[in-house]
Amino acid sequence: MPAVPATWKAEDIIRILFEESVMEVLRPQLIRIDGRNYRKNPVQEQTYQHEEDEEDFYQGSMECADEPCDAYEVEQTPQGFRSTVRAPSLLYKHIVGRRGDTRKKIEMETKTSISIPKPGEDGEIVITGQHRNGVISARTRIDVLLDTFRRKQPFTHFLAFFLNEVEVQEGFLRFQEEVLAKCSMDHGVDSSIFQNPKKLHLTIGMLVLLSEEEIQQTCEMLQKCKEEFINDISGGKPLEVEMAGIEYMNDDPGMVDVLYAKVHMKDGSNRLQELVDRVLERFQASGLIVKEWNSVKLHATVMNTLFRKDPNAEGRYNLYTADGKYIFKERESFDGRNILKLFENFYFGSLKLNSIHISQRFTIDSFGNYASCGQIDFS
Repeated sequence: MPAVPATWKAEDIIRILFEESVMEVLRPQLIRIDGRNYRKNPVQEQTYQHEEDEEDFYQGSMECADEPCDAYEVEQTPQGFRSTVRAPSLLYKHIVGRRGDTRKKIEMETKTSISIPKPGEDGEIVITGQHRNGVISARTRIDVLLDTFRRKQPFTHFLAFFLNEVEVQEGFLRFQEEVLAKCSMDHGVDSSIFQNPKKLHLTIGMLVLLSEEEIQQTCEMLQKCKEEFINDISGGKPLEVEMAGIEYMNDDPGMVDVLYAKVHMKDGSNRLQELVDRVLERFQASGLIVKEWNSVKLHATVMNTLFRKDPNAEGRYNLYTADGKYIFKERESFDGRNILKLFENFYFGSLKLNSIHISQRFTIDSFGNYASCGQIDFS
């Protein structure tokens, strides 16, 4: 098997092609919540005939890796103790469970009472009980459930730079035209697998935002990043970059699924990489982005075999249905050897990156790009 390109590490391939690894039964995943580590045991979901639309029933047990602690805010009341959890209404059903079984199980085992807002109503989950440790235990279990099922939700938004300046779009169209003129006889190469030039972008991180409140939190976090370090890195000016050179994501140039263009600072500095890595780190620390990687692999997808059957596909992030079930997408790879040889150093153009957008998936604005529900500008 041909060697992996020097610029592309094995961890980068895993990061791009897979969203998460399969959890091994003998090595359960540890979840860090409010500074404490918890072991997450398997969640089993059953589908009953004629009950496909009912809520999931959590059948596993949750064990704390640590004893109950003071990480949660628990209020003492005349009736006992009380703690609240704020969560998107979309996740309530996972706390209730099928026929209310999950909530009843937690209440029985922790000797608490759990009040959950009605579906579609935003509010707080309220836990009450006679004993403080019981309330903390119930709160811990609810947090683990919320984390578990949030991870199963399909990504809704992403942080990105738009690459929609005219020079780069024209360069991309020139690239597409020349590739089709010189390499259309190569296996799997046709016009259907090219990116829409209006949607060229650099992704910083993927988000699951399930309410207007969470979108607002993301906007506020991005603004804090601007004030605390983005202004210093950018100098209050757009970052002048060049989009040049191509690379592939797997280890066989004869069977390529994704081809991307590389982006680098015109002045040769590392400021763009530093900026996006610090944004990623800050969002991971806040919990808005799940911590899986320590660095952003900046890339602008120009060819993707997922587009062959679905022009609206969004690469590696289009792997789940609305209810979080995995979709297997059959892909016909293309032979990229001639493309890589002929266009290794192709120059797409230069542009100025002046904004980070909170973009919503599967939406289009009046310019044909992803709709933005918030942004910060460097200048």
